[in-house]
Amino acid sequence: MKAAKWRDLSDDEIRQRVHELSEEVFNLRFQLSMGVAKNPSRVSQTRRDLARAKTILRERAEAAADRPATAPATKRG
Repeated sequence: MKAAKWRDLSDDEIRQRVHELSEEVFNLRFQLSMGVAKNPSRVSQTRRDLARAKTILRERAEAAADRPATAPATKRG
């Protein structure tokens, strides 16, 4: 999935996909070590998708941290 499509997803959806992709990488690496992997290049593709998802989450976290907090309203009078 391209980064532009990842950016269209909500944070919760991305976190869910990160979890799924982490499990998929584990399973694919296990299959590769057992010699039953049908498509060995899928491991690197899945790892790239996982990195994209984590990057988008990190970018959003940094953007949220950079945003100034709204100042509390002061009484004028």
